[in-house]
Amino acid sequence: MAFTAAVLGLGNIGRCVIRSLEQSPDATCVGVVRRPASVGTTPYDLRGVPDFPSFDDLLNSVERPDVVIMGLPSRLSPHAAAELLSRGFNTVDSFDIHDRVVEVVGALESHAEKGHAVSITAAGWDPGTDSVFRTIFEAMTPVGTTFTNFGRGRSMGHSAAVRSLDGVVDATAITIPMGGGNHSRHVFVVLEKGHTLEDVTKAIKADPYFAHDPLTVTQVKDTAALEMVADASHGVLMERVGASGSACNQHLSMEMRIDNPALTAQVLVSSARAAVRLCQQERYGCYSLIDIPPIMLLPGDRMELLGRLV
Repeated sequence: MAFTAAVLGLGNIGRCVIRSLEQSPDATCVGVVRRPASVGTTPYDLRGVPDFPSFDDLLNSVERPDVVIMGLPSRLSPHAAAELLSRGFNTVDSFDIHDRVVEVVGALESHAEKGHAVSITAAGWDPGTDSVFRTIFEAMTPVGTTFTNFGRGRSMGHSAAVRSLDGVVDATAITIPMGGGNHSRHVFVVLEKGHTLEDVTKAIKADPYFAHDPLTVTQVKDTAALEMVADASHGVLMERVGASGSACNQHLSMEMRIDNPALTAQVLVSSARAAVRLCQQERYGCYSLIDIPPIMLLPGDRMELLGRLV
């Protein structure tokens, strides 16, 4: 099965999505939607893909895409996805506000059913593929506790949340694991003139992204200084200690060190493939990755994949 995709947004995620589509044997990127003022700039990021100031402009110029891949900040994704689903377009996004995932799935479900389309939301690495590992770990050891420890690394969602606050020119948020599934956040900010570090720190603490974790906020002089404190690396150590039947002391673990936007983009592209397949089967609605058979994420023939992976 071959499929075509459009990309909505050309930030860190969007640029990596284009590269992942370029490397996928069954995918073609037909166009990118970005800010009107940016159209025609940064040709290297576009990799030869045409860019457009609006989704309707894209539709007027290229073939209708099978799926739209969101490269938007999390808080903007649900509204954009709802509009596209109602128009009959399949969507995938990496919405990452954990305690709102159930709400978003419920909201997008009705739009997807209305438009006879498929949405896959929260399709990054956490939530996303880490969610699948947590599910499998629990199936293997039904009684027990799972700890997910993130970092050390830059969180794109947390960084974007700070950048959206009044008085912030630019920001980078670092996630620091404390063990036992607990984390602290260290945010480096460039402030607009007339805004104080105290006021911005209060606003960050009030944001749901940061409300539950210890927080340190440090002011730096410019964006160049931000580049000195973090790259795109991130990681996770997931551990579960529990029981399988009457056998206790089962210890499961999964660890990875990653380039954050690159891995998120790859999961989005794999999820885009699954969304198209679900739509072809007329299984309209909104899904998370734990709803989807893993084989749907991979290119290739089912029997060949079974022979190679099982």
